[in-house]
Amino acid sequence: MALLPIEARVPDGARGGAELSKGGYSMAGFPGGRLRWLWRSLASRLALLAIVFLAVPVLIYDQFQRADTTTQTLLLQSAQRQGELIARALEPDLSRANRAALPQLGPILRRFADGNTRLKLLVRPRALAGNNLMGSDGFYYVAASPSVPTDDLDAERHQLLEQGVLDRLGASCAGNEPLALRLPRSSGGYEILTSVTPINTAFGCWALVTSHTAGGYLDSSLGRPYWSTPVVQAAAMIYVVMAALVMAVLLGVWRNLHRFGDLARDIVSGGIGEGGQGSFTNRNTVPELSGVAEDFDRLVDTLRESARSLRRAAEDNAHAYKTPIAVIRQSVEPLRRSLSAGDNRSQRALTMIEKSVDKLDGLVSFGRRMDEAAADLLVPPRRRVDLSDLVERMAGGYTSLLAERQLHMRSRIESGVVVRASEDILETVIENLVENAVSFSPPDGTVSVRLTRNGAWAELVVEDEGPGVDPANLARIFERYFSQREPGRGMPEDAAAQNQAEATHFGIGLWIVRRNIEAFGGKVHAENRPTGGLRMTVTLAVA
Repeated sequence: MALLPIEARVPDGARGGAELSKGGYSMAGFPGGRLRWLWRSLASRLALLAIVFLAVPVLIYDQFQRADTTTQTLLLQSAQRQGELIARALEPDLSRANRAALPQLGPILRRFADGNTRLKLLVRPRALAGNNLMGSDGFYYVAASPSVPTDDLDAERHQLLEQGVLDRLGASCAGNEPLALRLPRSSGGYEILTSVTPINTAFGCWALVTSHTAGGYLDSSLGRPYWSTPVVQAAAMIYVVMAALVMAVLLGVWRNLHRFGDLARDIVSGGIGEGGQGSFTNRNTVPELSGVAEDFDRLVDTLRESARSLRRAAEDNAHAYKTPIAVIRQSVEPLRRSLSAGDNRSQRALTMIEKSVDKLDGLVSFGRRMDEAAADLLVPPRRRVDLSDLVERMAGGYTSLLAERQLHMRSRIESGVVVRASEDILETVIENLVENAVSFSPPDGTVSVRLTRNGAWAELVVEDEGPGVDPANLARIFERYFSQREPGRGMPEDAAAQNQAEATHFGIGLWIVRRNIEAFGGKVHAENRPTGGLRMTVTLAVA
């Protein structure tokens, strides 16, 4: 039997309200450590990546827009030069034009037009210079190629008037006006007005309007918002798809890790048994994490099998040792009766044998409790336990012991407090706390047991009116093998007749309390009462 099993190291609990950390460290309290934690955290990297994905389009959009503005300027200049070349080519025909020749200008324009380029010709005759039509209203459309409905021509003429283009042309019939206007057509769709070129002849002031269809002018953003151009939309779509894929990969890993964490908590809490959905492999959705999930499953199975083996070994070893101990104890009594009353030396030898057997019996029970405590730490069994009913029943079971020690019990137990734990382990915890309080209480003292619910936590408080604990030792009373009992302190001597293991104190009672409570995610701490005595407080999460 392993009397000193390997200890599963966990941080020590709170001592007198102050938490001590052993067997590990936390970087949260150090600035450098916190920065390292933030950098290594998957959540931090995911947030940083999201910020980058949001910031990059904002930073480059302005630069791309400036480049697009430059491109638009170059395109307008190109269109302007194209309009000027067509105007120079038309100038000989327009120089010979008169009122009778106006209907023949349409076929002339068709020589320079194509599927994407549209030409329109306006004129302000000099014959109108003497009346009030000399201004911008004196311009009239006389030809278009391809032919354009009258409604479209009127709409375009009004737009040129509103923008003051015809006013500037009418003032001197000079100057070139590059524009970028989206003009709706009655047949549907838009065309882009790119330039207006003036031509001054004897007949009057001509204005050649060169425009291009919105879909055919080099697929540029000319005349429409920059973000609506095909190139920008395609780039934005690629960027969005890339960002979505990266975020989906990280979120998939993140969600899978959360599923692993939820399953681990369910396994620890006893909410999921072996196999089925209690497997990390079945919960995994990322193929690359399959090996990790299988390793986790093997680890859980190993821990469960180790816990079962420890419990079986503890029971088998205790039974194997208890049988010869009982035989020795029974064999001593006939020897004592066969000795004469005057044989003091033999009587003392038998007394030493009996005390050694009692101590050996206590060591066997102690070893069994240690093995069971280690097994409970590996795989603590958890189920819903009505802590109110359990504390009330156990408090009532100490009536005879309290009467024998001339003590009083004061209990205040709130009903309906349910936790998720093991009822057997909680019985051991309550038993050790109450018996510890009883063993240190003076005659006519009071042991107080209080159970309340504080938000999401259940609080069990056990108080006594004993001498308390030296403040220097408050941090040590939950350590294994530590005991500051004075000779004669402890449970009554006749209790040993019922359980020899309890007659010998090895300093593991409160250690078992702390380890069992922490295995269920709770805390326990001790503090001296201002009025004297010790207060033990146990907190467990409410189910």
